Amino acid sequence: MTLRTRTGRCAAALLTAAVAGGVLTGCQIAGASSLFVSCEGTESRVAELESHAVLGSRPEGAVVPRGFEDLDSGCWEDSGEAHLYADRTYVFPGGRADVIEHYRTAAKQDGWKPSRTAPGSPGANRPEGLCFTLGKGRGAPTLDVYFLTEEILKDEGHRPGPEFASGTGYRVSVGSTADGSTVDCSD
Repeated sequence: MTLRTRTGRCAAALLTAAVAGGVLTGCQIAGASSLFVSCEGTESRVAELESHAVLGSRPEGAVVPRGFEDLDSGCWEDSGEAHLYADRTYVFPGGRADVIEHYRTAAKQDGWKPSRTAPGSPGANRPEGLCFTLGKGRGAPTLDVYFLTEEILKDEGHRPGPEFASGTGYRVSVGSTADGSTVDCSD
C-alpha cells in the first residue's frame, strides 16, 4: 500500500510540474485547444451575416460616409472567443428617433424580434440604439443598431469625416459567435 501512495503522489507531482511547465513555456496540453474558439473556417458563416437585407436598409436621406463605403465584415478573436460580424455605417441628417423608427420597421419586416435586454428595445423608450434577435436558441444572430460618437470612431482608428458633422452617425451590425453560443448586442 505504501508503494501505491508514493506512486500516486509522484504522479500527481509530475502532472503538476507538466501543467506548470506548459503554462510557463506557452505550451498546452493536448485537448486544451478545444477550450478556445478561433476564426478558422468561419468564412461561410460571415457570408451568411453579410446577406441580411437589413444591412442595406437605411432611412431616406441617410448616406454612407467617406471611408465606410464597403461592408465591414469578418471575425475577431478575444480571450478565447471568436465573434462574427457584418457592419454598415451611415450618417442620417435627421434625429435618432427617425433612425430608430426606420430600423424597428425594417427589422420586423425581415423577421427580427426585439431583444428584451436591449437598451433601446420597445419597453425602454431610450434612443441609445436597438437590439434584435433572429430566432431563439444557440447561434441565433443579433441585429444591433447603435449611434456613433467621435470617441467610438477614434477608438476604431477612424477620423470622422464632414458627413458626421452634418447628421447622426450610426452603425447597423449583424453578429454571432463562431461557436454558436448565445450572444447579446453590444453595450
